[in-house]
Amino acid sequence: MTGRLGAALREFYVAPYRRTFARARRDEDDLFTMLVLGEALGVPDPAAYYTVELMPVIYERFHDWHRRMGMDRSPLEHVGCC
Repeated sequence: MTGRLGAALREFYVAPYRRTFARARRDEDDLFTMLVLGEALGVPDPAAYYTVELMPVIYERFHDWHRRMGMDRSPLEHVGCC
């Protein structure tokens, strides 16, 4: 019973802010994507040694990201055609 009550209270307090949390997470993901793909876009990446292994993960979400940023076509031809 206590587990259900705790879950209900959590839902009560979190529900009004769910959209805000989702927007903040999306903004954070977009910033992270820019950091990882920045060097390919011409911006020097001071953390390239650490972020190079994340490129395959970012490539899977790249299409959604560049559409959300307002780019009709991919700025990186070698990532994939859209």
